[in-house]
Amino acid sequence: MEDCIFCKIAKKEIKSKIVYSDEEIVAFEDVNPQAPIHILIIPRKHIPKILDIDETDKNILFRLIAIANKLANDNKIAESGFRLVLNCNSDAGQTVFHIHLHLLGGRKFSWPAG
Repeated sequence: MEDCIFCKIAKKEIKSKIVYSDEEIVAFEDVNPQAPIHILIIPRKHIPKILDIDETDKNILFRLIAIANKLANDNKIAESGFRLVLNCNSDAGQTVFHIHLHLLGGRKFSWPAG
């Protein structure tokens, strides 16, 4: 999608602090972090929201979580704990309509969330 900020980050058209990149997935630091570690993990393929995933995309969620696990270990938050968040639509807090997994850690979290 031409005007998607996350697509532009994935294509390196917009500067971002990328912490992981491969042929399918890109991960970068959130510009408005809600925790000491706040990384967004996105597929390169533009999928607006989780409701738009179909059978051809079934590996995407697994890959997002696998990369989140790697980054949690790399950032030394795996043992103490971390949170993964995947918002869908405006009422849930989705502001960029390109699916993305938030990896948050480095502080204690409470429940219920937000």
